Amino acid sequence: MRIASNGTELAVTVTGSGPPVVLLHGWPHTRRVWEQVLLPGRRVIAPDLRGVGESAPASDGFDAATQAADVLGVLDALGVGAVEVAAVDAGVPVAFLLAMGHPWRVRRLVLMEGTLPGLPGGFDVPPWWFGFHAVPGLAEAVVEGREDVYLGWFLRAVEDPALRAAFVAGYRGRLAAGFGFYRAMEENASLIRAAVAADRLRMPVVALGGSVVGSRLHRQLEPHADDLTGEILERCGHIVPLDRPDALTRILVNHDR
Repeated sequence: MRIASNGTELAVTVTGSGPPVVLLHGWPHTRRVWEQVLLPGRRVIAPDLRGVGESAPASDGFDAATQAADVLGVLDALGVGAVEVAAVDAGVPVAFLLAMGHPWRVRRLVLMEGTLPGLPGGFDVPPWWFGFHAVPGLAEAVVEGREDVYLGWFLRAVEDPALRAAFVAGYRGRLAAGFGFYRAMEENASLIRAAVAADRLRMPVVALGGSVVGSRLHRQLEPHADDLTGEILERCGHIVPLDRPDALTRILVNHDR
C-alpha cells in the first residue's frame, strides 16, 4: 500500500500483529531487505524511504529530519503510537532523529551498520562513493543506463538474483533520490549535532555492527545514550537483514530489551 505522509507517499508493507516495530532500509535497498527477518508476535511496518522503491517519486526532502517526519506521518495514518524502530545503513540517521525529536514515540532503537554524520567516532576517511554520490548530477550522468553494473557492485553479496534485481529496479529512474541521501549528509550532520546538544537518547538503544561499520556506530552513540548495548555480529557483512536475519529475529522478538 501507499500512505500519504508529509507531502509525499510512501510504499509501506504492514504485516502481523502485536507490539509494532518499524524497519527502515538503507541504500541501495528497499523495504524488501527485511523479508527474511521473521518477527512472530510483532506488527511489522516497513516503508520504502522517500523517492525510492515503490514510494512516490520525489525531488527533495532527503535529509534525515524530513524523512523522520515521513515515517511519523505513516505511523499517524496507521493509528500507531509508540514503536520500536530498527534501521540499517542510510536509515540510521532517520531513525536517530526520529528518536531524538519524538522520544515518546520510540520505545527502543536498534541501529545497525550505519554511521551518524556530525558525530566523532565514524570513518576516519569516508568510503569513496560518499563524495561521488554527493556531487549534484554527476553520479546520475555516469550511472544512468548502467544501474545493473553499478548498483550491482554494492549488492554483490546479495545471493538471490531476483532480490538483487528488485533492489536495482527500486532505483532505476530514481537515482537522484537515492543519491539525495548522500547529498543531505552535511545537513544531517548539522541536524544531528543540534539534536545531541539539546538532549540525549533515554530509551534503550542497541548498536549492531557487521564487518564494515563494526563498532564505529557504538562509539558514536556512547556519549549520547543513557541505556546503550552493542554487539558485533559474527559471519555478517554490511547488509545485516540479509546476512544475519536470525540475529535480528532474536533481538527484535525480545522487544522488552
